[in-house]
Amino acid sequence: MFLNAFAEGSAPLDMTQSAEFASLLQSAGDLGIPHAAATPYASRNIVLRYQRFHFLEWGDPAAPPIVLLHGGHQSAHSWDLVSLSLARRYHVLALDQRGHGDSEWARDVDYSNHTMSLDAEAFIAEMGIAKPVLIGHSMGGRNAMLLAHRAQAMLRALVVVDIGPEISEKGRQSIAGFVRENEEFDDLEVFIGNVQKYDPYRSRAHIERTVKYNMLQRPDGKYISKCDPAPRRLGLLAGRRLQDNLTLADLASLDLPALIVRGETSTILEPDAAERFRDALPKGTLVTVPKSGHGVPSQNTLGFLAALETYLDML
Repeated sequence: MFLNAFAEGSAPLDMTQSAEFASLLQSAGDLGIPHAAATPYASRNIVLRYQRFHFLEWGDPAAPPIVLLHGGHQSAHSWDLVSLSLARRYHVLALDQRGHGDSEWARDVDYSNHTMSLDAEAFIAEMGIAKPVLIGHSMGGRNAMLLAHRAQAMLRALVVVDIGPEISEKGRQSIAGFVRENEEFDDLEVFIGNVQKYDPYRSRAHIERTVKYNMLQRPDGKYISKCDPAPRRLGLLAGRRLQDNLTLADLASLDLPALIVRGETSTILEPDAAERFRDALPKGTLVTVPKSGHGVPSQNTLGFLAALETYLDML
């Protein structure tokens, strides 16, 4: 049983009258995030590459487009506060990537970054999105980099959030450990408590309002992660394929504006690695957002928006 509402078919579902939207507006008010209460906001589905994908659409379709790619074991809803604020000026589309959120699980259990980047490319093409700013966090940042490296002419600019060609193994292991230990629960309160210990930057109230997007309830009553568990259970996480990786040298050909956003206390993207990443990009800019770790967009949403919108205004 799903704990959140989403479009069940090809027709968009208006989310602005839902309790979920009212909860989001409350969070935005609590955090002082600029937004418009009358923001257009819909849940939609699309078939790409023989698979159903769910996405969230915000704002005026005539406004400049932004496409958002979430991190691993997250969903398009991880961007909700960011999307709500950006929708005042932009047409925002947040994709649930394969096996995540309310998108279909992959029949071939292919969750490589390369394949996910092809999904995102197909989404942009099928939706007829002209020259979007592509923003990816963590796993979504890897996917965004691969898409930009392969098809940079499709994009206006690239924003990569707290990930890069060089990442800290210690930080990666920490995230993997949290995911491994939080896949199944009898009581959602236990999961909420674990998230609160893991993420000191977010309030318990905010975590409680968003937990429905990360878990679903099985017929036996247990709560489980919405992310497809097959790769872990089948032992398919041993390493990345060659086509999933980009080196610093590869980035020299990325001739489009690119912003790197790092969380001040991130254990994934170390300061020196972030600087090497920036220096490798012909048009690279680096911003460090204070009072945030790896989960920059949700841990310091105001700081993230300030850095992002300052950069977008310069494009």
